[in-house]
Amino acid sequence: MPEAKSKVSPSRAARFAVFLFQRVVQAIPVLILVAIGVFGLLELAEGDAVDAYLAGIGAGDAGLAAELRDRYGLGDGLGSRFLTYSTRLVQFDLGYSIAFSRDVSTVILERLPNTLLMMISAILLSASIGVILGGIAAMRKGGPLDAGITFGALILNATPGFWLGLLGIILFAVKLRWLPIGGLSTLDADYGPVRATLDVARHLVLPVFTLALTYLALYVRLMRGAMIEVGESGWVLAARARGVPERQVVLRHIGRPALLPVVTMIGLQSGTLLGGSVVIETVFSIPGLGALAFEAVSQRDLQLLAGILLAGTLLVVFVNIIVDLAYGLLDPRVRLGAGEIA
Repeated sequence: MPEAKSKVSPSRAARFAVFLFQRVVQAIPVLILVAIGVFGLLELAEGDAVDAYLAGIGAGDAGLAAELRDRYGLGDGLGSRFLTYSTRLVQFDLGYSIAFSRDVSTVILERLPNTLLMMISAILLSASIGVILGGIAAMRKGGPLDAGITFGALILNATPGFWLGLLGIILFAVKLRWLPIGGLSTLDADYGPVRATLDVARHLVLPVFTLALTYLALYVRLMRGAMIEVGESGWVLAARARGVPERQVVLRHIGRPALLPVVTMIGLQSGTLLGGSVVIETVFSIPGLGALAFEAVSQRDLQLLAGILLAGTLLVVFVNIIVDLAYGLLDPRVRLGAGEIA
């Protein structure tokens, strides 16, 4: 009788490594398309960083312009510029920023933590509050509490984020003087590490809450709809028929799978990282990546803008990998890549 072949299942670490490798490979074409698209769109725009630089200093002639273009490789042909641009990207060199007279990677790394701190705090805050309020509304479906939460979500959904920011500045910074008007820290303040951290947190209260209120309505509606839909499923009815306590039914059998669309939306919102931060960073004068993108566009700094967009693309790819992993934790039926990771 032939011996049965034993199948050795790969370990969880091996499955995770395969999954991660697959996601990285899938991200490469996306990054290439983004790089080509950014280069093409900016090449179609009239003028370049040298024109913006000379206009800014209010001086210069054709000779100086030609010298600057030769120095920064802007005077070459289209094919030569694209080849130089692509070669630098392969070498993880984002180029040199004419507007800031520094390496693009250095400028981005200085601004990126500010945007990440603000955006991550806002998204986590809005998702947490939205899940709680949406769950309460779903459990009180058709009642006055449900109507009040739904109406409030609709009002927030129709309110522009910049208007909420300006209203917060007028009320809490100008009238009550509880919070600073803008910026990321107090200028010329000689604080220690603890007080410096508290100072930054105090400056971020208004922008974080403004962003959180902007996103809150979406999470409330998602969680409410998902919990109502899951609550009518067969396994929930079966759990209640078996006498499972209602608290366990709500938290485990309804709440856990209802979080899937919320997690999906967090991944989708990572794509609005730059767009959402431009407005808020402008209103509150925060030196972040969104404000940097606006400066790069106004200065026609191709290398800087391309680096910002590529950095944003990498962030989106990373967040979506985290979202895929969260699926496995929330729903055991979800299988990622080569096998179930969670």
